[in-house]
Amino acid sequence: MKKVLIDLTILKHLNCGLGQIAYNYAKYWGENARNMEFEVWFLVPEQYVGAFGVDVRYLKVSPLYEISGIFMPRFDVWHSIHQLCRFMPSRRSTANLLTVHDINFIYEKSGFSLKKHIRKFNKRLNRADKVVFISNFAKDDVLSHFGLNKPNEVVYNGVEFGNTADERHPDLPFAPDRKFIFSIGQIREKKNFHVLLDAMKLLPEYDLVIAGEKGSEYSQMIDRRIADEGIDNVRLIGTIRNSEKIWLYNHCQAFVFPSLFEGFGLPVIEAMSYGKPVISSDKTSLKEICADHAFILENFEPAHIAAKIKEGIKSYEQNPDLAKTNTDYARTFTYDHHMKEYLRIYREMLS
Repeated sequence: MKKVLIDLTILKHLNCGLGQIAYNYAKYWGENARNMEFEVWFLVPEQYVGAFGVDVRYLKVSPLYEISGIFMPRFDVWHSIHQLCRFMPSRRSTANLLTVHDINFIYEKSGFSLKKHIRKFNKRLNRADKVVFISNFAKDDVLSHFGLNKPNEVVYNGVEFGNTADERHPDLPFAPDRKFIFSIGQIREKKNFHVLLDAMKLLPEYDLVIAGEKGSEYSQMIDRRIADEGIDNVRLIGTIRNSEKIWLYNHCQAFVFPSLFEGFGLPVIEAMSYGKPVISSDKTSLKEICADHAFILENFEPAHIAAKIKEGIKSYEQNPDLAKTNTDYARTFTYDHHMKEYLRIYREMLS
């Protein structure tokens, strides 16, 4: 029987976006591998060996695999589920499928660091037999900076939709009867959260809750501004459990996402799936993914952001059908559809 290996080593960073994608791959294939005409293997950190059932096979991460491919079993197809994968197949007989989410390093790095990232990315592109992009923007971005002379296509990310029955009220640092706006993402410069601070001064009737990993200089700068300027309706609450994220999506008045760099933009689709108005930037992939289902920020001036948030909330109050229309749109991004697309690709590559 032929073998397909899926590199899930990013599970070691389970709380980041790529870690969640890996988790959903593991869960899906753990439930469906028994029905396949090929063996499904996972390359995983040691603590995940056996974690997703007995119908898949597990290969524990080893530094030996970076030294030589002779230490690794032979596979027919190797799926690198993101462009930062540490391991690559060394046997030329193994077909490599590479999924590219973004090339943000082009915009975020400089000097030697940029050259190093370019070299690594080129190495992964050159080894790939086929490349899948998570958006048309991601594809166009790679083509404009690197070019590509091998088979490729676009497959949108799958989205894991939470069940409101699993929601859990987070420990929020403000009065429970306050209406709030929600946002989520690692607190880093590219997420552009700081532009919301002055906008929230114009929206005293709402609180803003931003969830995501803290600790960067950027997050510290935002905390300092909140303290120094007395912005008492903005809170950075750090990382949260999935059950708490479900509660925040389900109970917020609107979701705002001013990000500058996104290969896809999972949170905007997650928010739509709960029937919430989405106020999003139009940068990189976001306008493509949001399509006509979001209130797009044309600039980041405080008055404009505040006006768009009010417009989104009022529009949903006046037209309840908007919530259903946008929820239906969001539900087209299911993992079931996403995985069926990859199953088709696996079979093509195996044949």
